[in-house]
Amino acid sequence: MEIRSFADYLRSLDDAGLITLFESRSDLISPVPSDISSLAVRASSIPSLVRAVDSLNKWQLQVLEAASVISEPFTEKELLQCTDKSAKFALAALVDRALIYIGHDGYRLPGNLREVLGNEVAGLGPVASKKLKLKDLDNAPAASKKVLDAMVWGPPRGAVADVKKPNPGLKWLLDEGFVSPVNQQTVVLHREVALHLRGNKVHRELIAQEPQLSGRNVETKSLQLAAISNITTFLRWTEEVLNFWGQQPAMALKAGGLGIRDLREITQHLGVESECASFIIEVAYISGLVTIDPDDRILPTHQFDIWLSYPASVKWENLVSAWLITSRLSGLDAAPMGPELDRSIAATVRKKVLALLDGADSLAPTSDSLLATLQWNLPYRRTGGVPAEYLHWITREAEWLGITGQGALSPYGAALLNNRDLTAIDSDLPATVDHILIQSDNTAIAPGPLEHEVAEELDLIADIESRGAATVFRFSESSLRRGLDHGRTGEEILAFLKKTSKTPVPQPLEYLIGDITKKHGKLRVGSASSFIRCEDTALITQILRDKKVEALGLRRIAPEVLICTHEADDAIHILRAAGYLPAAEDSQGLLLSGPRIQRAQTKARPPRIIGEFENPSEENLAIAVRTIRTGEKSSAKQSTLRDISQEALGSLPRSTANETLEILTHHLRENPSKSLSIGYADNNGLVSHRIIDPLKISAGSLMARDHATGEVLTFRIPRITGVATL
Repeated sequence: MEIRSFADYLRSLDDAGLITLFESRSDLISPVPSDISSLAVRASSIPSLVRAVDSLNKWQLQVLEAASVISEPFTEKELLQCTDKSAKFALAALVDRALIYIGHDGYRLPGNLREVLGNEVAGLGPVASKKLKLKDLDNAPAASKKVLDAMVWGPPRGAVADVKKPNPGLKWLLDEGFVSPVNQQTVVLHREVALHLRGNKVHRELIAQEPQLSGRNVETKSLQLAAISNITTFLRWTEEVLNFWGQQPAMALKAGGLGIRDLREITQHLGVESECASFIIEVAYISGLVTIDPDDRILPTHQFDIWLSYPASVKWENLVSAWLITSRLSGLDAAPMGPELDRSIAATVRKKVLALLDGADSLAPTSDSLLATLQWNLPYRRTGGVPAEYLHWITREAEWLGITGQGALSPYGAALLNNRDLTAIDSDLPATVDHILIQSDNTAIAPGPLEHEVAEELDLIADIESRGAATVFRFSESSLRRGLDHGRTGEEILAFLKKTSKTPVPQPLEYLIGDITKKHGKLRVGSASSFIRCEDTALITQILRDKKVEALGLRRIAPEVLICTHEADDAIHILRAAGYLPAAEDSQGLLLSGPRIQRAQTKARPPRIIGEFENPSEENLAIAVRTIRTGEKSSAKQSTLRDISQEALGSLPRSTANETLEILTHHLRENPSKSLSIGYADNNGLVSHRIIDPLKISAGSLMARDHATGEVLTFRIPRITGVATL
């Protein structure tokens, strides 16, 4: 067939050619177009072309830019003349992606592609409106050559004080037409001039080879140990953050996301930098383990409880899989869980970085070499390449997650990327311990990762002071009070410590527990908005005279009762800050000291993923090709039938309803297998042409299958204006 358009070129492709196109441009079959014409429209649309251009490497992009500079149609020889001989391989890849197609008279570019590439491709200006005498450039004055040297490799625009008063060098160029004014202070060098001075080469440097990664090799054992340590740490961080919010929920900002104060609180609780805390929160958020309730509280979801029951390998896989596909970048200067972290290229860059590390074989590349290789693979001409900070964030996050260890891809990260079994994580994790070592300074050392039940109980009554191979916990008034608030008694706390510790419980710690237990609940706070009750009138008097709690606006209404204008939670917080140990009680006077672990009442709502299309499977590719081929046949048949219909309807006589009914009845009796072309009037009296297969007549209506939709429709006989057999 003669190829006169982009759609004709796509029609000329065989099934293998279409599959190759869809493999490189998966957005073309999301959803599957109805026929080749629809495919051509989508493939030449700006959004699809932008995605396709962004998927090119540096060399392919340079060849495509060179092709956009040449006048259409062009030959392979013309393209090689302005690039080099190796461009034929890049040309084949561009043809496979339908960014260049073969017409009947040479190579062409789809419509809109030049708009995507921009107006000044490779630093070249616009084409001159008249033919230029380029040979005169050899005799240009020295001052003019100096101007040309500054503009020849771009940018093609130059600033001048006043274009009406040019210097001698610029004046000669303006007079000869090699440079044209854009406005009073700007001139532009024409494309033909720049190409002539460049020796008919579009680019100064052709980067046909991918830069090589350089760095240091990491020993396999060191790599494995570093990665498993990172995995253990990150899983523990995630549990600590969500357990903390299960007891003390944070509040989301009105604009969405976590506020600075709550982020600082989590940072201090974990003992990490704020960037790391933000990343931990983001990963939990995109994994559905935490969400923002309708009342703006940030709470763990019930999915978190299910996640806790999984083995470590499954826990880690759930977190990392969500991170790999998300379009959010936690390194941006915005609130964690907020709406401003989406970047459409995030997942693509992330996967490419890990793919480069996967091919490096235990190499920890330097930042500069990794950035150079990444920017060659993803040049992103609109943004000037992948930003260096994106690479820094991604490599840092991969290290935190344990995908890498000491900068090289870990065996666990390689297994995840290549869909291999991850159960090795469970066997490589350090063995959990069920005991602690209590010291004389009210601290306890966990000589390894604690069993979940022990760790959960210890989190209630102690604060983490330092982390590492061994975790140090500290017992204090506030931590022991937290345990009492969660329903533990002093006897239960002491019994747990004696059972769990391999060393005796120091006497000072026993005294501290006993003292806190005696004081706890002696002072009670309830809501009225609120009241403070205490059987010790001396303590009531002391509180009334204490300037530290003046903000409560206390008023004594009974010897043992005070009231204030603050809510109960705020009153408890102020009293504790002043050194008192109140406990909450309900309206019936019962001590509220039961478990307070909270969960979100709504389902997790992970943020949407933007800018990504999944790579189609072989089965999906085959279905897409089959659907398009079927639609193309149907479209061709419809086109033929429409032509026949137009000819038939042009000579259709006008008929009454009775005459139409008689014709239809005769047709169903004599020629039921033939299609009919009818004219049918709508509610507004407009007549449309329909091609139908009559089925039956019932109650003054004709039931028939419409060829346009493939559906069985009902046509009222009085509205049929004429009938013809096809």
